[in-house]
Amino acid sequence: MELPLETTEHAIPEVKYEYLDHTADVQLHAWGETLKEAFEQCGMAMFGYMTELSSVSINKCFQITTEPTDDLENLLYRFLDELLFLFSAEPFLICKKLVITKFDLEEFTIDCNCYGEEFDLQKHPQGTEVKAITYSAMKIYQQPEHDKNEVFVIIDI
Repeated sequence: MELPLETTEHAIPEVKYEYLDHTADVQLHAWGETLKEAFEQCGMAMFGYMTELSSVSINKCFQITTEPTDDLENLLYRFLDELLFLFSAEPFLICKKLVITKFDLEEFTIDCNCYGEEFDLQKHPQGTEVKAITYSAMKIYQQPEHDKNEVFVIIDI
């Protein structure tokens, strides 16, 4: 669902992710002070693998909502899958910023505002196509006492 874009400047969060080599695929490693931030960063890592995020402007905002599930790993999978669908279906949105507005760990659902623009090969360098999200070697580490939460996800490229 497309949302009206606020007129205020949107600060882009610090990058807290990296790409790890994996046989025939790539592993996303993201982290944050909260688990919510780690999930946002993981989504940004996926978009960053598809194009150079510095080339993306913020002129649209779409909201995604995940269906309720039964565990954290499935929630992360569904979140990334919804983001991948946003990129794969019209208007082919590439996101520069993700803001999770609802992070419900009782019903395991997420609402997220996705800020970016339509992907355009004339403007955005084509990175690697992400075919699917996988559960393979998915790991979620919660360490709230150290303000460090990490997620590891392998994406099929």
